[in-house]
Amino acid sequence: MAVSGLSDEVAAPLAKYDTGEVMCPYRLVLEHVTSRWGVLVLIELLDRPYRFSELRRAIGRVSEKMLTQTLQTLERDGLVHRDAKPVIPPRVDYSLTELGREAAEQVRGLAEWTQKRMGAVLEAREGYDVRKAGAEQG
Repeated sequence: MAVSGLSDEVAAPLAKYDTGEVMCPYRLVLEHVTSRWGVLVLIELLDRPYRFSELRRAIGRVSEKMLTQTLQTLERDGLVHRDAKPVIPPRVDYSLTELGREAAEQVRGLAEWTQKRMGAVLEAREGYDVRKAGAEQG
């Protein structure tokens, strides 16, 4: 059984994890990359390395705890590099690995598509809401 959206060649090794009940490895990475904060971290780090506080300000509205968890998850997945410099005060810079840059480019493409096609999405939502309201009244 092929995994949706993937070629048979790519899907074959992944199909054994496709139980629908258990979070398989590729789905877990996809969740990390496309999570609310994962997307924003990856896109922001495409520009340049950031210190934690700079990154938090650049992203906005993310708690320190959530940003820390997101960075740790992306670092564990091999997408983000954490460079702790032994200076006083301590300095930690975050940057993308090559794998992270590749993922970030893909995510940025999706973000750009979303921005470009938002009008069509809003139009579709409006049409849906009108149809749904009509069905509920009728």
